[in-house]
Amino acid sequence: MGSTRLYCKGRIMGHKRAKRNTRPNTSLLQIEGVATKEDAQFYLGKRVAFVYKAKREIHGSKVRVIWGRVTRPHGSSGVVKSKFRSNLPPRAFGASVRVMLYPSTI
Repeated sequence: MGSTRLYCKGRIMGHKRAKRNTRPNTSLLQIEGVATKEDAQFYLGKRVAFVYKAKREIHGSKVRVIWGRVTRPHGSSGVVKSKFRSNLPPRAFGASVRVMLYPSTI
């Protein structure tokens, strides 16, 4: 049996913002295959991992993760708001995130 992916892919669209100021404590994500507010409902409360590589090794690994969770839908096109343990850096915009399928509400 091959490896099974335990997460869905998503993309970071940017911080929550008004016309002129940005609110970096909340990030907007587009989850793959989610196109309506109703579809997004399933992902509320799910854990999100932004995985990236850094230059310096910590504990023998250059891979790092910022964890967050999906908090609520944003608009009607399936975009969701999420909060991360530390705010996502702007260089993460457009990058992919892993939307875990836990904690499960089913």
